[in-house]
Amino acid sequence: MGIAAIIGAGIFSTIGNAAADGGPAVSLLFIFTAVACAFSAMCYAQFASAIPVSGSAYTYAYASFGELMAWIIGWDLIMEYAVGNIAVAISWSEYFTGWLSGIGLHIPEWLTIDYLSASRGYTEAVSLISSGTSIDALSRPLFDAWHAWLTAPTLLGVRVIADIPAFSIVVAISYLVFKGIYESKTAGNMMVLLKLAILLLVISVGAFYVKPANWSPFAPNGVGGVLKGVAGVFFAYIGFDAISTTAEECKNPRRDLPLSMIYALVISTVIYVLVSLVLTGMVPSGELGVADPLAYAFEKLNLNWLSGFIAVSAVIAMAGVILVFQLGQPRIWMSMSRDGLLPPIFSRLHPRYRTPWFSTIVAGVIVAIPSLFMNLTEVTDLTSIGTLFAFMLVSGGILILDSRGTQMQLPDKAFRVPYFNSRLWLPIIWISVLLIIFWNKGEKSWLNGLRLNEPWDTFRHEIPNLIFYLFALAISILAVLKRWSVIPVLGLLTNGYLIAQLGITNWLRFLIWLAIGLFLYFVYGSKHSLLRKNQNS
Repeated sequence: MGIAAIIGAGIFSTIGNAAADGGPAVSLLFIFTAVACAFSAMCYAQFASAIPVSGSAYTYAYASFGELMAWIIGWDLIMEYAVGNIAVAISWSEYFTGWLSGIGLHIPEWLTIDYLSASRGYTEAVSLISSGTSIDALSRPLFDAWHAWLTAPTLLGVRVIADIPAFSIVVAISYLVFKGIYESKTAGNMMVLLKLAILLLVISVGAFYVKPANWSPFAPNGVGGVLKGVAGVFFAYIGFDAISTTAEECKNPRRDLPLSMIYALVISTVIYVLVSLVLTGMVPSGELGVADPLAYAFEKLNLNWLSGFIAVSAVIAMAGVILVFQLGQPRIWMSMSRDGLLPPIFSRLHPRYRTPWFSTIVAGVIVAIPSLFMNLTEVTDLTSIGTLFAFMLVSGGILILDSRGTQMQLPDKAFRVPYFNSRLWLPIIWISVLLIIFWNKGEKSWLNGLRLNEPWDTFRHEIPNLIFYLFALAISILAVLKRWSVIPVLGLLTNGYLIAQLGITNWLRFLIWLAIGLFLYFVYGSKHSLLRKNQNS
């Protein structure tokens, strides 16, 4: 399940823009991201060993921070899973329609694109055409948006434009999840095996067309270029979190969950690195900033026979990601309902399929309907914020319950985060980071990001960075003084840095989302909480 979630949109689409920015050193981008994930993965693994029940970060936050913070993370996980699945469904639609076109089946453009993309694309295309650009010279996405807007029928004066394939795949996957975990697991395993087989074919064939000259310079835009795409692909590493939502359906969760998380992370990262090296070796990295970089690379080398396999692989890979996320979201709601924070119907199981039927239907609706109309770029960063926030809370939870690796009582043979004293290791790590930064002093680094004398419209974008600097300083001082375990501390710091790079606009959207969640908690959750009822009794 973890491999199904991790290997999806990142390797088939996001890798192109990341390679265009970072060059062949994009392979390091996936290693950097995996290291940041690994710190949180070990924290997830310890919680999964100690609390082998459904709920993922929500359950772990409940055990370490209490009910209010657990509600916040549970509400945040809706953004992490549901909004993330909207993005994957939209990407799936692009590959699916492209594959159909390749075999001679064409769906009208106005049925395969969202309204906002069509409107913006039409406006941009008209501007280019007015300035003398021919229609044939328009890029493929721009032409499709322009054509969709022109050919779309109107209803009451409004153009009917919607992404039907994205809607359809969410409905189909939700039905599969509704039928039961075992059917979902079988389908997920089949998707993973076929997907890995095709990716290995891509690596083995592409390796023969690698030109080492394309790897020089290895990082054409420096460290800044490499790090530029980290947050954009980070949401693809949510696989180990999705594994932890199925704890109650594992035979031996204390053993299986930690191993599954770590193995999925390692295997997926190796595949990412190999594919990125082969891809940037086949084609100059500056040409890869397209929506379908794998297909583009092989088409450029006249290997058209492989394009069909790549398209099928992308369709299968993204369907696997949707399956995992749609499987995880209802089980988080089920845990919240059991605690009284959501109505009881969210935790009721279907009498035949033994699945949380109402939660599954609601999850399907809140992903399927927006996927008809939402824009991909509007949802990707929101997903990253939700993911990173969850990772930070789980890392912080270990520091609260087991900061020195000895306080938390665990069953025999349970996984525990290895203890390394922050007083010894954290200064060494910070000195190494500072040396690397000053060695790359020509780069735009996070040390020279603050510009206090700039106008407000410029400075407000630096507020997340300022918050991170203060947060990192406070956490580092506390970690050294209190001799905290360095691994969860690094989980906080690395994920905190990444979340600070997502911009003030996305932060404001995230805060508005949390404000809505807090309103619902105080209106319903706090009044029906089982914890509060037990305390009152």
